Amino acid sequence: MGDEKPMEGVKTESNDYSNLKMVGQNASVGQFSIKMHISLSKIMEAYCEQQDLSMRQIRFQSDGQPINATDTPAQLDMEDEDTIMGSRI
Repeated sequence: MGDEKPMEGVKTESNDYSNLKMVGQNASVGQFSIKMHISLSKIMEAYCEQQDLSMRQIRFQSDGQPINATDTPAQLDMEDEDTIMGSRI
């Protein structure tokens, strides 16, 4: 009982994930959890689907900078609870 060791290869912290907010012009907010090395296209597509829009109808930005679908949270130095703005084109 006192000899318990942490399992190797099992992470106890969720540093691999980031919880991001997507905010649209109509004040709609979406919360998404994504791995830091996965492209943002996954949550961009999910947000567009929720809003019943195509990816071509929305421009995404973080801190005023455009975001490409191929960008990852790690590449953009995003942190937990960062916000992505979605503006209709």
